[in-house]
Amino acid sequence: MGGILVEPKECYHALLAQKLIEELKKRNMEGFYCETKEDALKKVLELIPKDSTVSCGGSATLHEIGLRAALKKGGYNFLDPNGVQGGIAKDKVAHQALSADYYLMSSNAISATGELVNIDGYGNRVAALIFGPKNVIVIAGLNKVAPNLDAAILRAKNYAAPITMLIFKRDYASFDELSQAAEGACSQLVITGMSMTKGRIKVILVGESLGF
Repeated sequence: MGGILVEPKECYHALLAQKLIEELKKRNMEGFYCETKEDALKKVLELIPKDSTVSCGGSATLHEIGLRAALKKGGYNFLDPNGVQGGIAKDKVAHQALSADYYLMSSNAISATGELVNIDGYGNRVAALIFGPKNVIVIAGLNKVAPNLDAAILRAKNYAAPITMLIFKRDYASFDELSQAAEGACSQLVITGMSMTKGRIKVILVGESLGF
């Protein structure tokens, strides 16, 4: 038999991404699919013109694909929230980010029907997603896709939020204590069902497990 052998997992990822891109389009969001994190990094940099003002939210995904390091190399006015020390300085960068040309982030979960689900404590990341920056680019591994909106919310609350809490404190006495801390700290739940400005939100789906 002729033809090219395609790995089942790669084929599944491509089909899932194609469906999601179609769903995102219905919601005025533009979707892209990259098989690898290297391809995803290349795609993000293609979308951002040099000399643009760029900022980002806290994201393991951005670190894993090498995006923060690439932005620091030059050619961009990078408002890096991790590049300053102290609460006052970080708060200043968070507010400046709302006027950025491009805001970069991941998503705690994405439903198979195209909704983005995000939970925040301070709220600067979801604030930028909703309003302010001219463009928002979301980079997310397909591991963050849930079958429906309810499942996406559960993923954000019961998986992403507790792991985020462990970044700041690792000595929880029990899983119940960790879950309670996550519930209390992650006070902002935002479901993005539509971009009011067509194409403002771009979602790069990656065929690898990224972030949490």
